[in-house]
Amino acid sequence: MLNSFAFFGAIETGFIYGLVALGVFISFRILDFPDLTVDGSFPLGAAVSATMIVAGINPLIATFCACIAGAAAGLVTAWLNVRLKILHLLASILTMIALYSINLRVMDGPNKALLGVETLLSPLDNLSIPYYIAYPIAFGIVILLVVAALVWFLKTEVGLAMRATGSNERMAKANGINTGRMVLMGMALSNALVALAGALFAQSQGSADVTMGVGVIVIGLASVIGGEALLPKRTLLMWISACILGSLLYRLVVAVALNGEVLGLKAQDLNLITAILVTVAIVAPNWRSYFKGSRA
Repeated sequence: MLNSFAFFGAIETGFIYGLVALGVFISFRILDFPDLTVDGSFPLGAAVSATMIVAGINPLIATFCACIAGAAAGLVTAWLNVRLKILHLLASILTMIALYSINLRVMDGPNKALLGVETLLSPLDNLSIPYYIAYPIAFGIVILLVVAALVWFLKTEVGLAMRATGSNERMAKANGINTGRMVLMGMALSNALVALAGALFAQSQGSADVTMGVGVIVIGLASVIGGEALLPKRTLLMWISACILGSLLYRLVVAVALNGEVLGLKAQDLNLITAILVTVAIVAPNWRSYFKGSRA
C-alpha cells in the first residue's frame, strides 16, 4: 500500500504530466498530428526556466519564457511540415533531435540544479500544511485554469477551425480555413503546455536534466488513451478531463507497482510498466466492444 507521502507525490506528478497529456491531446486528437517534439520540448521548458531562475530572473517570468520556448519548438515542427512538406512524424523527430543539443547549450551542461534559489513553489514551503500536500493543491489549481481556458478556446471560432482542420483538412480548406496556420498555432499551443509542464517539474524536483524528456510522449499517450477508455467523449469538457484523469491514474498505478512489495518491481522497471499500461489502454476499448457484442 502507498503511504501518504507517496500518494500525494503521485498526485503531484500526475497533475504535472496532465499538462503533457493536454499537449498531446491537442496534437494527436485535435490536429491528428503525430508529434514527438514533446520529448524535446519538455526538457526545454525545464532548461529555460531553471537557467533563468539561477540567473536571478523572477520565476514567473522564467516559467513564461519556458512556455514561449516550447511554443517556438512546436512552430519549428509545424513549419517543417507545412512549408517544407516534410512528413509530420519525421519533422517532429528532427526537431526533437535538435532540441537535445539546444538544451545542452541552454544549461551549459547536462543539468542545472535549483538548490537554494527561489522558485514558484518556494512560498508554499512557508504554509502551515506540509509541502507534499500544498504542491498537489497548487498544481491542481493550475490544471483547472488550463482546462477551463482550453475548453473556452476550442469553442471559439479559431478553436473550431482548428478542430475542423484535424477532422477533415480538405473540407476545412473548402470552407476557407487556412489549415496551415491552424497547424502552426495548434502545435505551438501543444508544445507550450508541454514546456510549462517541464518548467513546473524542474521547480518541483529541484533540478533540470537533459534526459528528463525521454519517454514523455509515451506517458502523454498513456494518459490520453487511458483516460478515453474510462470516460465517454460525450462533451469537449469530458474529453479533456479524461486526459487529466488518465494522467492521475497512470501515476497512481506506477506508484503502487513500484511500492508494492508483492510485485517486486523497482525503479528501473518504469518503462516496462509504462509499455504494459499503454498496451492495456489501447486494447481496453476493443475488449469493451467485444463484451458488449457478446451480451447482445
